[in-house]
Amino acid sequence: MRFRIHPLATALAVAFFFSSGARQMACAQSPEVLEEIVIRAARPQTVPESTTLDPNRMASLRAASSDAASLLRDIPGVSIYGAGGVSGLPSIHGLADDRLRIKVDGMDMIASCPNHMNPPLSYLDASGIARLQVFAGISPVSVGGDSIGGTIVAETRQPVFAGAGEGLLTRGEAGLFYRSNGGAFGGNVAVSFATQNLNLSYTGASARAANYDAGDDFRASTISGRPGHRVDLDEVGSTAYKTRTHTLGFAIKGGDHLLEAKLGYQEVPYQLYPNQRMDMLDNEQKRFNLRYLGRFAWGGLEARAYHERVEHRMDFGDDKRYWYGMASGGPTAPDGSPCSPIGMACAAGMPMLTSSRNTGVTVKADVDLNERNLLRVGAEYQHYTLDDWWPASGAMMWPNTFVNINDGERDRKAVFAEWEARPSPFWMTLAGVRFERVETDSGPVNAYSNSTAPAPMLQPQFNARNRQRSDNNWDATLLARHTPNATFGLEFGLARKVRSPSLYERYTWFSRGMEMLMINWVGDGNGYIGDIDLDPEKAHTVSATFDWHADDRRWELKLTPYYTHVADYIDAVRCPTRLGGACTAANQTATGRFVYLQLANQSARLYGLDLSGHMPLVSTGIGEFGLTGLVGYTNGRNRDTGDDLYNIMPLNAKLALTHKLGGWDNAIEVIAVKAKDDVSDVRNEIKTSGYGLVNLRASYGWKQMRVDFGVENLFDRLYYLPLGGAYNGQGTTMTTGGASSPAWGVAVPGMGRSGYVSVNVKF
Repeated sequence: MRFRIHPLATALAVAFFFSSGARQMACAQSPEVLEEIVIRAARPQTVPESTTLDPNRMASLRAASSDAASLLRDIPGVSIYGAGGVSGLPSIHGLADDRLRIKVDGMDMIASCPNHMNPPLSYLDASGIARLQVFAGISPVSVGGDSIGGTIVAETRQPVFAGAGEGLLTRGEAGLFYRSNGGAFGGNVAVSFATQNLNLSYTGASARAANYDAGDDFRASTISGRPGHRVDLDEVGSTAYKTRTHTLGFAIKGGDHLLEAKLGYQEVPYQLYPNQRMDMLDNEQKRFNLRYLGRFAWGGLEARAYHERVEHRMDFGDDKRYWYGMASGGPTAPDGSPCSPIGMACAAGMPMLTSSRNTGVTVKADVDLNERNLLRVGAEYQHYTLDDWWPASGAMMWPNTFVNINDGERDRKAVFAEWEARPSPFWMTLAGVRFERVETDSGPVNAYSNSTAPAPMLQPQFNARNRQRSDNNWDATLLARHTPNATFGLEFGLARKVRSPSLYERYTWFSRGMEMLMINWVGDGNGYIGDIDLDPEKAHTVSATFDWHADDRRWELKLTPYYTHVADYIDAVRCPTRLGGACTAANQTATGRFVYLQLANQSARLYGLDLSGHMPLVSTGIGEFGLTGLVGYTNGRNRDTGDDLYNIMPLNAKLALTHKLGGWDNAIEVIAVKAKDDVSDVRNEIKTSGYGLVNLRASYGWKQMRVDFGVENLFDRLYYLPLGGAYNGQGTTMTTGGASSPAWGVAVPGMGRSGYVSVNVKF
């Protein structure tokens, strides 16, 4: 449910934030004293400078969203692809998903789903993240690898130990939140018990939400595909979710050595997707992470071993048609009626199951050559297995189990070396090289019916092929930072980065329309098929950052232009007619509708700039006022076809007026986004209009307690997410031609007005 705000009430609320009453309230309480988080391990500075999210800003962002990826929305160069409520996909300078390296507590995770419903950051609750670091564009080889975009490093809480003679150290934190739009609510808890040498910790969180509402009606139909169930015209179907996350930690410290083990478990009973034809109806992850950290006279050593198991299930959620086949009414029926028995005339849903195992080992050493030179060396190994199969459920999904990927394997072996030098007080340089060998393979496959076209052609062809592929990938980075004085810095560099195709990109094989529509990790509503012969993507990037600032950083302005050329960029083409199935001659030229595509290597280029800064305005008796802002622009084009690249964020800007007084920390934020007119024609990508939003946020902190509250989309604007994909949140989503199939041309709308409040208490 959304609440309505009268303009007068809005004005009064804004006035309250900056009133003398707020001053009196602040003075009556002790201002918040933030605990300093001490990481008891060496963290050498690197070139390039990364962006680490401010803890205070992270706390306010957590209050407004349960999606860990949303915490990145204030970082220059970063935008978020729309997905499920807790599964946003970060994009850096137009490169997203598998093109980024995302490390969660040092682990490399891979989305185990043909629609990428379980990306790495989705396994973290936003409340459990202690540190978020982003290397945008150019990443050192020590944190890069198997990616052509930037690197995101997410870390949960580090173990804290008691001081000498302190006895048992007990710490805890608990929080609750509520958001009005969608009725989202949840909580989190963290406790730890520590002596000087031992630490035992637990963190847990849960979150739940119903569908959210847009700012106004955005479509003409309320049909869900299920008899008796309707979706309101302003309700964004398939946006509900429920998730539970638990982590148990144990650490031992002795001198300069730390041994830490973490056990993680996440259960997602459901997470519905407005831009996918399927929904996640169960996802279970179990993970074990063992880390050693040591400091020696020669430098530092870090070693890690981890294992992850994922069991994933998709089917149609409550807002999408479940019963199919002629016995349920057939494609001309808006709603599918329950039917039996399951067979050629009756289908009960379309279950899609995925099981994966992910095992990795990393060893890294920082060798102090002398005061001005540091050598980093390391080795990595990752073994990933994947099975993706769809049990028979009737009608077109009959009589066999459809095998999408069978015994898929993806092995990575990597070594790297990196030299950081400080030849003078004004210069810092970094040069690194990385080699990776990536091997992929998969087993024989099976269609629902191997006698139904195009299976008699495609299934034996695929099974007869040699499916094993090996890639030898070289990365290199060369950067320099020049700081001629205390108020200016210049960083510039270039990089070569290589990424091998994923298992889904190489081994999805069937061209019938229904199966193709179920494989889509970009959310555009189209159907996809892979290609065994895809080559690795090879990106060459040049970038520079100009950094003007006060000597105490009270104000700063950063400008980062960048250019990336990608050879063998994995884009899409209309699937060739020789594949049969949905790959028809009409599909080759179709416009204004969903289409069927095959992945293909082409050439691409991306360029753009990031502009960000902050400055104080005035310090008065009612607090300190300041401005923060950022501007982002990216342009992406396919150099082979001249087409625009898919899902490129249009020109956008954000400006916030900030206010601080005692424990108060408040802001009025304005967001402006240009219309998205440069779209991918081959995908029939949907254009979106420009828009502007106003957000209010406020917080008050005591030593042991913090309260956050605010309003997102204050004026309840109806707008469409430029990176949200095509709306497929209701109706007959299995096909494009049903009576209630989602119509092409409707983008996923953003959330309407939503008030929120959260309370966190430390003990």
